[in-house]
Amino acid sequence: MSEKTDFELIEAFRNGDISGFNELVRRYQEKVYWNARRIIGKHEDADDVVQDVFIKVYERLKDFRGESNLYTWLYRITINVSINALRKKRLKDFIPYDHIMEEIFRSDSKTDALIEQQEYQTILERAINRLPTKQKVVFNMRYHDEMPYEEIAKILRKSVGGSKANYFQAVKNIVKYVRKEMDIEL
Repeated sequence: MSEKTDFELIEAFRNGDISGFNELVRRYQEKVYWNARRIIGKHEDADDVVQDVFIKVYERLKDFRGESNLYTWLYRITINVSINALRKKRLKDFIPYDHIMEEIFRSDSKTDALIEQQEYQTILERAINRLPTKQKVVFNMRYHDEMPYEEIAKILRKSVGGSKANYFQAVKNIVKYVRKEMDIEL
């Protein structure tokens, strides 16, 4: 027996079969989680976004017109819910991590390759998290999901040129931040 397509599952859900929706959640939950996690940063917050995304999908799935594939639609909802959650989170959280990270980086064992790798990864994550929201979203879509600019533009309802500009500005900002943090001459 072959696996049902997304559209067959949607149709089953529209006809009252909740298992169609459950299968779509199973199929896309991990992708939605990682897309949210890249924007939000924290596991717990990303889990909350995933729940909110699938609540919205449940409420709106009967109206899904199929003008794009389901994943593109889910991705757009995930980005929007993540951005809204990030805005709310920024209003609540004004805890500066700089002091904590400075203490970590003062370690005497910087010569240890593993610590240096972790340090670089932490700095890179901080650089990405400090990006303006539009740049962060486009960077994650392009870098982590390896999405073509055309798809990014379609999901975000922006121009291809604008998506490229946001990506290249994000890269420029990340490089600048990492160089500054790693004390690399520009």
